[in-house]
Amino acid sequence: MILTILFGFLFGLCLAIAQVNKNSVIAGMSTLEDFRVAKTMAAGIGLGVILISLFVLMGWAEYHTKPLILGGIFWGGLLFGVGMAILGYCPGTLTISMGQGSIDALIGALGGLLGGAVFTVTKPMIQPIMNKDLGNHYLYQNMSDYPLAYFLISFVFGIGIIILAFQVHRRDKVQNLTWLYAGLGLGVLNAVMILDNVAGRPIGASTAFPYLADSILGLTENEYFKQIQTSGNWETYFLLGAFFAGLVYALLKKEFKLQLIYEHWEKYKGNSKLRRVLLALLGGFILIYGARMAGGCTSGHILSGTMQFAKSSLIFAAFVFIGFLMTGKLFYKRKIDA
Repeated sequence: MILTILFGFLFGLCLAIAQVNKNSVIAGMSTLEDFRVAKTMAAGIGLGVILISLFVLMGWAEYHTKPLILGGIFWGGLLFGVGMAILGYCPGTLTISMGQGSIDALIGALGGLLGGAVFTVTKPMIQPIMNKDLGNHYLYQNMSDYPLAYFLISFVFGIGIIILAFQVHRRDKVQNLTWLYAGLGLGVLNAVMILDNVAGRPIGASTAFPYLADSILGLTENEYFKQIQTSGNWETYFLLGAFFAGLVYALLKKEFKLQLIYEHWEKYKGNSKLRRVLLALLGGFILIYGARMAGGCTSGHILSGTMQFAKSSLIFAAFVFIGFLMTGKLFYKRKIDA
């Protein structure tokens, strides 16, 4: 438990330092005004894919990928992207921002808990839409007999995506390098966590929401809760560590502040507190419902899964960004006149 909280604290600290947990930064990416999140994730994936492939080839770790459930990945990815754009947070950054005093993150988390509970109840009904589990598919399955070639592919891909992040950085308005330090930190953290003798699992966040909601509401006598019980409990402690990271960092930087409306939201949606509360609640609901349909989120799918060349995670990432960027274009269509 203590080690899991520590991992969550380090995860939260990385994101807090780069400020990629903030509403205006995440929502700003949906309108292509801020690329810090994309750069951070690219740097993390780039280093992580190299380290994890090395650890696996050395026999120190195993791959832990998400199953390929095509309907769930497709619809869940789109919904997750929509929810992330409206809310301006993903499951992991919600708790970090809550620690820094973000009221909209707290409301989004409540919406996420509701989304998690509703998913538990409705999962049997939407199972035909999600389609059957096609199993775990990742590149190493097809290349385990060619370890050197596999490592070279991992190395070239990792270096290539880091170079791509620097190319994006040249065009970004924010020119400091905190995104790089945070991304490299995430890459090392995820690689260390996946070691058999450490945590034996990668970073993850969204399962904590249905786990907590189901536990509170007594929705525990069902197949889905039994399926997520272990990972949900682990991720709850992980997110608790992330919350403390946000709180400690904000207090040390003297930036702790209770706040509901942030710059990007104000620029496009105005100052209505009721509107922000209702849409944060809705965004959180959609975000977690989509995450549970797909079986993961930005942490467990896009970040951790892409580091492992998981087919499910690569497909999920594509549909998330389709939903995310389309929502950014439509939802933040017109700026409010100052």
